[in-house]
Amino acid sequence: MKAKALAVLIPAIFVATAAIAQTKEPAASDSKPAVPSAQDRASNREAVSDTTITGKVKTALATDVGLKTVTGINVDTDAGGVVTLSGKVDSADVKKRAEQVAKKVGGVKSVKNNLTVTKG
Repeated sequence: MKAKALAVLIPAIFVATAAIAQTKEPAASDSKPAVPSAQDRASNREAVSDTTITGKVKTALATDVGLKTVTGINVDTDAGGVVTLSGKVDSADVKKRAEQVAKKVGGVKSVKNNLTVTKG
């Protein structure tokens, strides 16, 4: 008899607990809007985007077949997705390829190619 009562009572407790949790009023600390304001989104996007874009461009350059051995390329990203490539590369083809790879990265608006071609 006790086993049958427990078999009914335990699921009932779980259902009641779930129902109470769903009807709970948010606490004062939970009153933060669910969706951030446009200004918050813009400032967060700018702070994260520049760093993220720089990382994505560096990754793209490192993984590109023609640029795996290139270690002399520095990447900087300004506000608005403007990427600047600087440093030294071995040929004009590598310089051009680095710019093409950078332009394909999501979030990049334009590329300033300040790479210098050197031999040896």
